[in-house]
Amino acid sequence: MSARTLRSFLPRRGGRRLPAPVVAGSALAEARSLHVRLGGRAVLAGVDLTVRAGEVVALVGPNGAGKSTLLAALAGDLPAESGEVRVDGLPAGAWSAGELALRRAVLPQTAGLSFPFTVGEVVRMGRAPWAGTAAEEEDDAAVREAMAAADVAGFGPRPFAALSGGERARVALARVLAQRTALLLLDEPTAALDLRHQEVVLRICRERAAAGDAVVVVLHDLGLAGAYADRVALLHDGRIAADGPPATVYLPELLSRVYSQPVDVIDHPCSRGPLVIPRREGRDFAS
Repeated sequence: MSARTLRSFLPRRGGRRLPAPVVAGSALAEARSLHVRLGGRAVLAGVDLTVRAGEVVALVGPNGAGKSTLLAALAGDLPAESGEVRVDGLPAGAWSAGELALRRAVLPQTAGLSFPFTVGEVVRMGRAPWAGTAAEEEDDAAVREAMAAADVAGFGPRPFAALSGGERARVALARVLAQRTALLLLDEPTAALDLRHQEVVLRICRERAAAGDAVVVVLHDLGLAGAYADRVALLHDGRIAADGPPATVYLPELLSRVYSQPVDVIDHPCSRGPLVIPRREGRDFAS
């Protein structure tokens, strides 16, 4: 699909406020006393979180703790019952949908399409927010680099619908990378991936942070979060139970209470990153 074809499906973008260069350490996403209610249930209750340029923040916690809801709220995709979400210095609602898309890219948990797009067309969709701007000249390079980074460079002509779940997840990540925003919001990007590609995704997160971007990633693997995140925000019952470097959050007593599962925390023998290991009853291996 050509850029011209993509533009034909999009509204005109006159008057959009384009992003300014990002200042190192500046707040690109903020939640202030954030309360979110879904289906009559309080999912987030008084959450405060600031994500700054140059860091990877991992959202961890048990199922139902509010991780994906917080990510969607930071994206400006969920309304707050009370409190505030700010993106790039302004309330999320102060930006139009197109202006938000120039500032943050969102990877949802599932990647599904109803139309027979090729992989190359799906990745190029990430460039749609930049149509009609000077950055449109970067489209081809952005798509090419994103596909290489996500290890789908050879997939271009393949039908997206014919891919495996893990391959679709990598293509969806390439679309987000091609968007080239300063804030990446990734919801369980490693869930469908094999061991190698889990590491690839988290290395990409670190590379983007090193380049000055901000990355928020929802993870269930505490080992991955501890190895790659600058900060870990541990959610429990819609609140942040702890927020800080992994070494300060990964406390056995705290994790055991939040996950309702006794755990031990040890240092990796080589990388020295923290490993969280469930305590298990011994097994009798006698024949």
